[in-house]
Parts: sequence; structure tokens; C-alpha cells
Amino acid sequence: MTSITSFSSQNYKWVILARAMTSSPCAQTRAMHVPASARSFLLYLELQSRFRRHVVRLFSSANIRKPLTRRFIRLWSQQGDLTMEEQDTTPEAPSGGDTNTGKRKHDDEPDPPETGGRGKKRRGAGGKKLRPGERYVPPPQKRNPGVSFSQEHFDETSYFFEGGLRKVCPYYFDFKTYCKGRWIGKSLLEVFKSEFRAESIEYYEKAAKEGRIRLNESPVDDLSVVLRNNDHMRNTVHRHEPPVIGAPLKILVDDGEVLVVDKPASIPVHPCGRFRHNTVIFILGKEHGVSKLHTVHRLDRLTSGVLLFARTLETSKKLDQLVRDRQLEKEYVCRVEGEFPEGELICEEPILVVSFKIGLCRVDPKGKECRTVFQRLSFNGKTSVVRCLPLTGRTHQIRVHLQYLGFPILNDPIYGSHAWGPHRGKGGLVGKSDEELLQALVEEHRSQESLHLLDFMDNGSTAKEVEKTNTFPAQMEDFSEKENSSQVPPEEHQSTGSTGAESGQKSPPGSRDHLCSECKLVRPDPTEKELVMYLHALRYKGPDFEYSTQLPNWAEADWEETDLS
Repeated sequence: MTSITSFSSQNYKWVILARAMTSSPCAQTRAMHVPASARSFLLYLELQSRFRRHVVRLFSSANIRKPLTRRFIRLWSQQGDLTMEEQDTTPEAPSGGDTNTGKRKHDDEPDPPETGGRGKKRRGAGGKKLRPGERYVPPPQKRNPGVSFSQEHFDETSYFFEGGLRKVCPYYFDFKTYCKGRWIGKSLLEVFKSEFRAESIEYYEKAAKEGRIRLNESPVDDLSVVLRNNDHMRNTVHRHEPPVIGAPLKILVDDGEVLVVDKPASIPVHPCGRFRHNTVIFILGKEHGVSKLHTVHRLDRLTSGVLLFARTLETSKKLDQLVRDRQLEKEYVCRVEGEFPEGELICEEPILVVSFKIGLCRVDPKGKECRTVFQRLSFNGKTSVVRCLPLTGRTHQIRVHLQYLGFPILNDPIYGSHAWGPHRGKGGLVGKSDEELLQALVEEHRSQESLHLLDFMDNGSTAKEVEKTNTFPAQMEDFSEKENSSQVPPEEHQSTGSTGAESGQKSPPGSRDHLCSECKLVRPDPTEKELVMYLHALRYKGPDFEYSTQLPNWAEADWEETDLS
């Protein structure tokens, strides 16, 4: 018989456990649930105790317990066969035949404190013990997957109307983002120099001194601070939005399930780029008290016409299914350059996205399948009015197909541009790489000081930089819009919401900011002609509904372009 008295109480219990595993068919059945590594080791202990005549040298109790899972230990203790304790100290050997003299845990004894994943107590800021001089980075917060705007967001600023345009009073706004992977290990100064060139380094240094740049909600005093994973950045800026057409937003239907509006040209559907309050979502909230809408489809910023929103989630899912099943018929009307052929013309050229950042597309064999049906409605000797039925829903599908056919939409700032070459993309002939095409588009609109591309440009970047970088505000759009609320710095910088601006895009009195470079510029107001592209969503029809608008004036047969000058 093995000398049990030389065993520690911990090792003794493992030997008893090994014997219990083979003592009966029932015990053997329960042993089948023990991990193979642990079961083999326990049987090894049993053999050692049965057949060896000297004291068995066992491993420490900590190493013995390691292959056994907590679940296994809890399972056996609940059966009441054995009582096991988890102590690192080795008590005295049991006496006599008592096989379970370890100290029991009383029922009324409080549970030990929670420990970390490796048995170490978490302490210090956020549960982590910081080294001297080490900066604490809080864990990332759970993002809100949806986009919901409330009255708090709508009250950030106000509108004023001038020269037929809807303008937004400049306001203070927080752009937020978490540290990108490519920023880790770099200082804020390096990131600003390489990726946020919209402002000078001197501007960022001054903004930091005034507390406008925050890292993990703490003001940044020195831009040399090195960024770490999960760092949360906040940049307070004085925000200016481009003007849009001042035409009212007409509500066509609002039955509690669906909201249908007649969207004017030049107004984006939802916040994007430099637009926030000059969007359909915010205008509906600020002027009509409508919020918590579900977007069913989108229209390009320069496109006008029927725009559907779902009032409820159930209606949204129903309409989404109609779109996926292609049971939602869409009818558009446009005015194109030249004499469009009579009769029905079908274009089935595949469309490829050239740049996801700006949504630039072109016809390419590697693109996605598309199908658009065209039919000429009238011709005034210079331009044609064309009916368009897109049977698929690709980005810029109608505009790209008309460009391919050689009849670009009148006033289309992208697909009617001479940056595409002498043929302007007709027949898919470009003669430039995607990078060269993007560069040519940027240069053309920069030279014209056009607003058409300012949604993603207006920072002096080259075309290559457009794909990789953007201005600080645009880059910071990787966050939940629900968190995106205006935080106004001290009172001396607050906007008064005055509406007495002079001609041109000049800040209203009392809304200027001494650090804002945009406040120092006076941009000429865009003309109505520059803000209108002759493409209109005329009708949306489903199995049991149909929503339509009137034809715009430019779609009349005898209309001439000078009418909008």
C-alpha cells in the first residue's frame, strides 16, 4: 500500500478522484465527460498509488489542476462525491481514513472578487495598472448601428434665405473618430501633416490650445502625443455648409406608413460631406417636425423628384423587399444634349465603380449588369427630353448609360465633363486611367471653383490624395450620427443665428470665428443653373401604390436653356 501520509492533501484528493472514476460503471460513464488529457493523467496517478511501494513524487497542485476545466471541477463538486478546494497553499496531510479534510467553503461566505482572464485582479484606471508616464486609453464604446436625429440636432443652427437660396448659419460642430490602424504609433502632429491638410499645422496648434482638439475627452495640450489603439478623437470646428435652392420641400403623401416628398435639385437626401442641415432629412425635421424616417431609396444631390421614406420599420422592410424583387417601377425624365433617336432604345452595358469615395462610375466589362430603357419624348432642335426606365439600380446608372450612348444629361457636372476626353466617354472611350480621369475631373472643377465636387474636395488635394485622404471633417465621418451633436465653445465664439448676410457666401454678422479659414473667404453664390441637373424622378409605382410629381418646367417641349440663366 502506498504511503498516503506522505502525500499532500491536494495530491491525495486527486488519487481518490482517480479511483472513483473506475470504481463503478456509473462513475466510468461520468468520467467520459472529462477531457482526455485530464482523464489520462488521473488514471496514471491511480496506477502509481496502487503498484508502487514508495512515495509517489507528484506535480504541484497548480499544475495538476491546469488540464481540468472549471466546468469539470464544478460538476464533480455538485455531485457531492468529492469536495475540492482551490488554494495555492499546501495544508497538512489528512489523518486516518478521512479523505476530505480540506477546508470547506461555508454557504454564507462571500464569493471571492472577480479576477481577470489569467487570475490577476484588475486595478488602476479602467482596471489596468499603468506604468509611470503611461497614458490610459478607455475601451471603445458600442456604436449605434442606426442613424436617428432628434430636436437637439435640428436646433444646432438655423436657416436664412437670400437670392433664391437656402443658407445655413455657420455653427460649431464636433467631428469624432477612433484611431485608425495606420495612425497607431504616430503623433497627432504627424497625422495632421499627412492626412488632414485642409488646415495648416499652425491652425491645429491654436485649436489645441483653445481646447478644440480632444483625445479620449481630455483636451490635447501638445500635438506630439502618440496615438494608441482605441484612442477616441474629437475635433470641434466652425462648420459652413454650401447653399442649396431655396424652393420649399413639398410633401406629397404622409399616411402614417409612407412619407413621399418632391425633392428639389441640389439638396442631398441625408447628411454627407459638407452637408448636414441643408439636407432633406434635416429640413423635414426642422420645418415639418418629422423625424425617425427610414430611407427607402436615394436620389443624387442634383436630381429632383419623388423621394420615398418609410414611417415604420415594418413598412421599410416591405418596400425593401419590393426593391430587391424588382417590383418597384421607377420612371425618370431628363433633358440630354443633341437629338436622341426616336423609338425605344435599351442599354445593357455593365457599370463599374471607379471611386467609391465619390461614387464615380463608368461602363466596363468587369462591372455589374445593368439595363435601362430609354424613349425620346421631344426635341427642340438642340436638346431632347428622354423618358428613362432603369430596370436595375446601379449608382448613376441613367447618367452613365446616357454618356455611353453619346447623349449626356444637360448640366451633368461629372458625366458631361470634357475631363473624359474628346469623346466625353461616348462608347466607353476614355483613353485615361482611372487615376488620370479622377485627376482631370478634380482639376476642371477646381479651376471653375465649382460647388459640384466640393462635397468631397475643397481641400487642395490631388486626385491621388482624394482616394487616400480627405479633410479632417470628412475623414471623421466614421462615427454614429446619433453621437454627432453640436458642442459650442465659449460664448464669445457662439453663432447668433443672424440672417442679415451680404450677397455671396459670407458669414452672417456675429457668427464669425477667429480661427476659421472659411470665415475669411467670400465665395460667389452659385446660380440656379449651376445647382440644377436636368434629371427628375417622375414616378414610383408598386403593386398597390403609385406616387408621381408634375413635370419640371425644363421638360416642356418648347423649353430653351436660357430660361434658367
